[in-house]
Formats: sequence, C-alpha cells, structure tokens
Amino acid sequence: MLKYVKFLSVIFFSIILIWTCERKTNPALPNSPPNTTLANIPKENDTLFALLTLHWDGEDYDGFISAYQYRYVTYHLFMGDSVVQEWETTQETSVTIPFESSDELNYQRFEVRAVDDLGEIDPEPAQRTFYTVQTVFPETEILIPEDEEQFFVIDHVTDWWQGVPLTFQATDADGEVVEYAWRVDDGEWNWTEDTTLTIEPQYFDPLDGPHIISVISRDNTNLIDPVGDSITVNLVQPSFTKDILIVDETDESLFSSFPALQSDTLVDGFYARVFGNNDEWDFRANGMPPKDVLGEYRLIIWHADNPYSNPTNVHKLPQHIEDVKDYLNVGGNLIMGGWRILKSFAQAEPFPKSFEPGTFIHDYLHIKQADETNAYDFVGCNPFSSVTDTFYVDKNKVNVFPFYGKLDKINIMPQRAGFTEVMYVYANYITDLPFWRGEPVGIRYYGTSFNTIVLGFPLFLIREDDAKIMANDMLRSLGF
Repeated sequence: MLKYVKFLSVIFFSIILIWTCERKTNPALPNSPPNTTLANIPKENDTLFALLTLHWDGEDYDGFISAYQYRYVTYHLFMGDSVVQEWETTQETSVTIPFESSDELNYQRFEVRAVDDLGEIDPEPAQRTFYTVQTVFPETEILIPEDEEQFFVIDHVTDWWQGVPLTFQATDADGEVVEYAWRVDDGEWNWTEDTTLTIEPQYFDPLDGPHIISVISRDNTNLIDPVGDSITVNLVQPSFTKDILIVDETDESLFSSFPALQSDTLVDGFYARVFGNNDEWDFRANGMPPKDVLGEYRLIIWHADNPYSNPTNVHKLPQHIEDVKDYLNVGGNLIMGGWRILKSFAQAEPFPKSFEPGTFIHDYLHIKQADETNAYDFVGCNPFSSVTDTFYVDKNKVNVFPFYGKLDKINIMPQRAGFTEVMYVYANYITDLPFWRGEPVGIRYYGTSFNTIVLGFPLFLIREDDAKIMANDMLRSLGF
C-alpha cells in the first residue's frame, strides 16, 4: 500500500512539472489592437450645417471595446488658420457635435478610435472629412428691467420679495438658442435655460447703488453671443427711518361743482391736521416720488380725493403701481383712498368687477370684487365695530345740487380675500335706497411683509373731527 502511494505521488509531481514547463515554453499571444469603423453618413467631402451627428462602431477579436475617443480639426479655408480639438472619451457609439465654423467655409477632419479592455487604442482612427458653412452668432436682448430703472432691495428674500427681476430673449438666424447666461457687474457667468428669473441679493456687492446686469446666449453650434446685452439698475435699500409721507394726488381743479374746494392749501392743511404734521409730496407738481424718497418712510398715505368723469382725468396711481408694489414688497405700508379710487384701476370696465390673482387690487389689497354706487345717498361711514356711530360727510363742503351733503360713486368691496378686516361700512339713511347700506367701504389687509388700508371714498370730504378719529384708528392699527 505504501509503495502504491509513493507511485501516485511521483506521477502527480511529474504532471505538474510538465505543465509548468509547457507554460514557460508557450507564452500567451500578444494583445491585438481594436478596429474602428465610421458609418457612411455624412458622405465624404459633403458641405453641411455645423451641427452634425456621427455614428461609429468598434471590434476587438481578443477582448472587448471599453470606450471610444474622438476629436476633430477645423481648417479655416479663408482665414488660413486651424483649430485642433482635444480627444474626448465616451462609451457611446454616436455623438452630436457643433463643429467650430467661424470662417465662411470650414474644412473638418473628424477622427474616432476604439479602446479595448486592456487599454489598447486603435492606431489608425477612422476618419471622415467634410465642409461646414459659417454659423451666425446669436443675439441677446434684455427685456426687463429697463436701463437705469430703480429697484428696492433688501439683504434677504421673503415670500414677497424674491430679488431683482430679469427677463431676456435671444435669437439665432441659422439655428436655435439652447442656453443663456447672466452676471452682475464683473461676476461669474451663471448659465441657465430660463429666460425669466430673479437675481437674489447676494449677487449685489455692495447692496445699494448702481449695478450692471449683463446677458449672453449660446446657440446649438456652440457659438456664444460675443456682445450680449447690458443694462444698469439702481438699487435702493430702504432705511424706513421716517414715519409718514403724505402723497397728494388730489387735483383741486376738478372740484368744479365745489369752487370753494379748489385750493391745494385747503387740502394740504386738512391732511396735516388729521394725520399730524408729516412730510408731504405734491404729485401734481413733482410726479411720482423716487424710490430713494419712498424708502425713507414706514408708511405712505396716498390721497386722490377729487371726482373724475373720464379717462383723461382719471387718478394716476395705477400708472405708478409697480413702484408701490416694489415698496410694499420690501416692508413698506400703505393707506390709499379717494373718490372712485378702485374704479381708476379699471376705468373702461363695468362694475361690479372681479379682480383676478396677479392684480394689485387682489394681491395687495385682498379685494376680490369691487362695485361703485350710482346714487347720491352716501352720508358717511360707520366704524364696523360700532355701526351706530357715524363719520359724516362734511355738508359745508358739498352742500350744492345734486349732492346736498351726500356723495355718489363710492367704491364698495363686497368680496374680500383672507387676512382682511372691515374697518368702515357704507352709511345710508334714505329708507327707499338701502342697496349699499352696511357694505364695506374701508378695509385693512394684514400682510406678512406689509400692511395696507384702502378707503373707497374721499376722506377730505368727511367732517374734520370725524376724520381725525378715523386717522387715529388707522394709524394705531398699523402700529403708529
């Protein structure tokens, strides 16, 4: 038995020795490089548009293809120079390339080579030559903001203020625009596919003052607008260091039925006594207050108390409402009132009118529907918490035909959105005209960033002692 085991051991080690010797005398075959083949589209020496898709394939007889590398060389036939692109690596068998085509005619040599599993590269890349015609640069234009426009800015975004708005567009005469970029001053370019956005405050340094916003675009042949478009914006960081600015938009010349009221001094004195001796801005003389003025005040009181009858003398507040919205978005507060003040936002439309989301009346005053009365029966208003009290129209100011101490064309607010409080309701003591009695004519909106109060009647025509009580109530509700 022992002899038998020894015999088997000798046989086993002999086989190992023979196998080892064979491996030493028969080395493995060397690795063969892969081969690469291009599809026959595009045809050789064809003349084409610069954006092309090319297809290829590869084979490796002793392994497998792990990747491909491609590049192209551009010869500018008229300019006389050339551009060599670096090799790009991909696992795909096709690629869409915007070939550099800045000359009137460009000769392109495309090369692709396969790489096998051992890293061996096809020593003879597949090639295709063709011509491409010149491509045109895209052109970019900023639509919003306008050059030298002013904007309020704060150092953080809120639910009402998201940043400085930017809207632009671009065109490409021989292709399509695929990407855009914007920057502030000399900052880095920010690439995007969107054409409407807001620029957040961290991009402006310093926050206050003038800044240049620039925009460029890239087309589908990889050409970038070499000029772009630029505008300057002037940013104002509100200080809110002062309390109240009274903006006087009342046009005394339109009190044609009440000659005694055609005095700017009379209206200015009324508001000074009612709200206190605050700063005043004459809209008719000076136009809209600039934002560096508005931004000083925590509260703007805007009055437009004159009557009007046609679009030529309608109140001008709607024309400047974007400035008012910008002021409110960054934390300002507003009291606005006047004769037909809500109607002035929809002069050509019939009332009652529903105001849709996206409008100032809906979003900032939270009024969903407004109406306008058509009878001379408004004797004043009642505070909503105590409707037995009345703040009366001043009969001495409007004691002529057909008014006789009562007003018409009062704006009421029958439908309101959330976070509103009715402050004043319509007072009417004519038994056979009860239509608007008790309807809201003054409401307050409690906002997260701002607060507003709107009066649908001319406060100037309320008795002064009553108007003082109303002013104190409104200011107290706003924290003044």
